[in-house]
Amino acid sequence: MKRNNPVVEQSKAQLAPLGKIESRTQFGGYALTVEKVIFAYINEDALYLRACEALHVYNTHRSLEPLVYRKRGVPVTLSYFKVDSQLWQDSEQLLRLSASSLRAAQVEAATRLVSLRLKDLPNLSLSLELMLHKVGISSVRLLYEAGSRQSWLKLRALNKHIGLKTLLALEGAISGHHEAALPNAIREELYAWYLQTLRQHASAEQVQP
Repeated sequence: MKRNNPVVEQSKAQLAPLGKIESRTQFGGYALTVEKVIFAYINEDALYLRACEALHVYNTHRSLEPLVYRKRGVPVTLSYFKVDSQLWQDSEQLLRLSASSLRAAQVEAATRLVSLRLKDLPNLSLSLELMLHKVGISSVRLLYEAGSRQSWLKLRALNKHIGLKTLLALEGAISGHHEAALPNAIREELYAWYLQTLRQHASAEQVQP
């Protein structure tokens, strides 16, 4: 895994006024996010901003290079445009365009949350969606707010056969990963919490009259 990419650090510093910027590996490069909303990518040491109205206007005067991602050898053009050297040097313009990209991404994310069903998320089946509804988690937004652990505890109270696999499935649904593709550190942390929770439940059941 690539670490301490200088363009990632430079982008975070330059765009810091937008909020707490985090990065994660994606498409062989890095996705930049604010509150988990992706608004930019870094690919081959270049920053690309998400398409938005302000960037479209800017692009009519300067032809910015689109981001091309190769999927199984086939080029796929994404709606992100490269920040060239001139734009890098114009820090105010770069920040303005980045803020517009972030706002456009936030609007799209909010719209998607309203229309998206739980079963549309990774790992979640229709039966698990129905169980989540029974414990008061009836939307993607509520699942995100509750988090995987609290959601699992609610399901466990409904059905004692709910196990580790469901916990991992919930975490993957929230983070956008298939259960099997969860990072090892996350899996280990959840497994330790799962074992501790089972022990606590077992002890509580033993002391009951």
